Amino acid sequence: MYFIDVQGTLISDDDKSPIRGSIEFIEMLNHKQIPYMVVTNSTKKSSKDFYNYLISLGFNFGFEKYLDPLMLLESRVAKDAVAAYGADEFLATLKSMGYVLDYKNPKTVLVSIKEDFLPDDYAQMIDFLLAGASLVGMHETSIYAKGGKRYPGVGAILKLLEFATSVGYNVVGKPSVLFYQEALKILQKQDKNAEFENIIMISDDVKGDLGGAKEMGMKTVFVTSGKYKTEDEIVPSLDKKLRPDFVYADMQEILESI
Repeated sequence: MYFIDVQGTLISDDDKSPIRGSIEFIEMLNHKQIPYMVVTNSTKKSSKDFYNYLISLGFNFGFEKYLDPLMLLESRVAKDAVAAYGADEFLATLKSMGYVLDYKNPKTVLVSIKEDFLPDDYAQMIDFLLAGASLVGMHETSIYAKGGKRYPGVGAILKLLEFATSVGYNVVGKPSVLFYQEALKILQKQDKNAEFENIIMISDDVKGDLGGAKEMGMKTVFVTSGKYKTEDEIVPSLDKKLRPDFVYADMQEILESI
């Protein structure tokens, strides 16, 4: 059974095209009727729009096998008085979901990803947090890769804000326990005997996605087709307990190893 990441794993961070072997891997799972969930931290497009985008690229799986943070947001964050930070598409999606954006007296500071955060953005977030707002991350990704550059991910920004203000934070998407528990609950509709110890998590985010999965008892596969160019960039510095069980270049290599 599998949980499968999207950005940097199924599709390229650079041009969003399918990564070598990714479409074929999903087809193999379908053919062999192996239970799986596509679990992404995508937040720019609405859930249905991003799912439909993946289908347009040639991936073949039902929406019942898809989960992203936006699908859990309403159960985690109240819709009133939210100071949200992220790409314009993310803010537009929040508004379409009925969230009221408030940059004067927010109850919640909600952080997603974009590559051009400004110092004034951080200053505003810090002021809100010190005034009593709660801190929530849409996910806890370590690195955000785009256009051949690597930026601090939401997880890194949350750590910065926590250190600056001593305000703790909650996470909606991966690798939060609640997100993985929801993914497991949905997977159990495919196989009622599914448990974390039966699941292999595949991702390019070895610190975020895979570290959290490892802590919950899953086996982990690190692909170097996304955020990191080689395993030597990051794996040796990880706690030995959180290092991936397997490392492959991409989904094609995984497919060839099965």
